[in-house]
Amino acid sequence: MAGNSFGDVFRITTFGESHGEAIGVIIDGCPANITLDESFIQSELDKRRPGQSRITTQRKESDTAKILSGVFEGKTTGTPLAMVIPNEDQRSKDYSHIKDMYRPSHADYTYQMKYGIRDYRGGGRSSARETAARVAAGAVAKTLLAQSDIHIFAHVSGVGKIEAPNLVSHDIDELINIREGNIARCADPATANEMIDFIDSVRKAGDTVGGRISVIIQNTPVGLGEPVFDKLHADLAKAMMGINAVHGFEYGSGFAGSQMQGSEHNDIFVNPKNDAEHLKTLTNFSGGIQGGISNGMDITFRVAFKPVATIMRPQQTVNQAGEASEITGKGRHDPCVVPRAVIIVEAMAALVLADHLLKNRIYETTK
Repeated sequence: MAGNSFGDVFRITTFGESHGEAIGVIIDGCPANITLDESFIQSELDKRRPGQSRITTQRKESDTAKILSGVFEGKTTGTPLAMVIPNEDQRSKDYSHIKDMYRPSHADYTYQMKYGIRDYRGGGRSSARETAARVAAGAVAKTLLAQSDIHIFAHVSGVGKIEAPNLVSHDIDELINIREGNIARCADPATANEMIDFIDSVRKAGDTVGGRISVIIQNTPVGLGEPVFDKLHADLAKAMMGINAVHGFEYGSGFAGSQMQGSEHNDIFVNPKNDAEHLKTLTNFSGGIQGGISNGMDITFRVAFKPVATIMRPQQTVNQAGEASEITGKGRHDPCVVPRAVIIVEAMAALVLADHLLKNRIYETTK
């Protein structure tokens, strides 16, 4: 099974299944002498872990990461950095009823057809449980980016048809405090309350709902991105589309830009500091990326998540013999994935930015 690694210079490989003994990640290419705070890694994992509120899955996992290699006396050594996260609350019996059945909109059928075998316990490798390993790696990437004062903020900007207003403040510390002050992880408190009530009502009805996550990346230097096939926005899109349940990605003006004219959409350059190497634009419809390369403005994008496929209602399906069957979801599942997905989106964005930042350092040494 290929496809378990991500990145070129800053490269991760994840391993493990939802109901196996553990999941984990190996990071290759992390520079040496980065001070690594294990409590920060854990705080990032705590934002993703299950069982944290009434609108998330009630599976109980501490998601405690153990560093196995690549760190000595609190600093990275430049060697492969390995972390493992034990699975503590597996309930495989919750899935015994579907071992011979194909759940609607799951990976059951495709995995069975591709590999001739599948781990039906929580979806095995296809489970979003694997994303905890990405969050752990993302925490390391964020630590690297912080050295260059690059910071990433994501929040839930939409659930179902509920849409949060545009952010008033761009102070990331302030926005994080607001976001972490509610279980919807929305940076607008009034909208958060509306989202929470709606998600709770959907949960009680045995159904699920999708949502959107908006992202701002601040202080990205000019020049990140590798045209033509490794454009920065293309790599961000791949990173986001590789997250479970993601069905859409747009950056800058996104699809709304297709309704505009060029005279409206063009970002006009200005020189506020009288410095030709640090220009700004009056608008940011480009989302901080032009020609696939960062231009120094805030990078902005949105990610759309579909409703979680497991619902607590009877649905028609077929079994492995092709016979018509009925299936009802069991076990512990999120009625809406986006509150826990916020930190996964940030982690994947951090991995992309760290990879491109290190690529640029290679160029700087050869100039």
